[in-house]
Amino acid sequence: MMISFAIVEDQPELRRNLVEWLNRAPGLNCVGAYPTGEEALKQLPTLYPDVVLMDINLPGMGGIQCVSRLKQLLPETDVIMLTTYDNAEMIFDSIRAGATGYLLKNQPREELLQALQQVHAGGSPMSLKIARKVFNHFQTPAKHGSEIEQLTNRELEILRLLTKGYLYKEIAETLKVALATIQTHVAAIYKKLHVHSRTEAAMKFAGKE
Repeated sequence: MMISFAIVEDQPELRRNLVEWLNRAPGLNCVGAYPTGEEALKQLPTLYPDVVLMDINLPGMGGIQCVSRLKQLLPETDVIMLTTYDNAEMIFDSIRAGATGYLLKNQPREELLQALQQVHAGGSPMSLKIARKVFNHFQTPAKHGSEIEQLTNRELEILRLLTKGYLYKEIAETLKVALATIQTHVAAIYKKLHVHSRTEAAMKFAGKE
């Protein structure tokens, strides 16, 4: 079965090399390659790719927000993050946004090829280092309803956007308030939830029920 894929990567040489290399593999067909999330969102809904390889650090709209919006438009399309970032916050923000896999760019090309095949077959490919971080974070789920209840309606609204992968600037634009206001609210959220990062706050929000 032919697997159609697209790439969202702002580095021209890497984007071109990935397209050329993957297109030579039997059973793969690249339907698009884009330097920005905005351009990808314009084109991909008409192409219906099976899999999208998504960078995180993109100019303009970030890759995580792009995943969130893309999954609304193409819920059946699988997204694999292909990035240099291996910190827990980026990993969990990507998963919550709708990514099905998470690979580091230093992976051997053969493993990237296998990942495309695995995700199309229903799997969730991850670099070994990423898989260990995911496992460690979910080993001990907890309930945090009482802390969440301390948040104001505005703080809850901001926390929901944070868990979807929105950047502070994007939240400020969405809510039509100053960036400094968002930063103040986030500081209050962290204090009330006794956390120090977006990922920790999102995990408590996910466990509120």
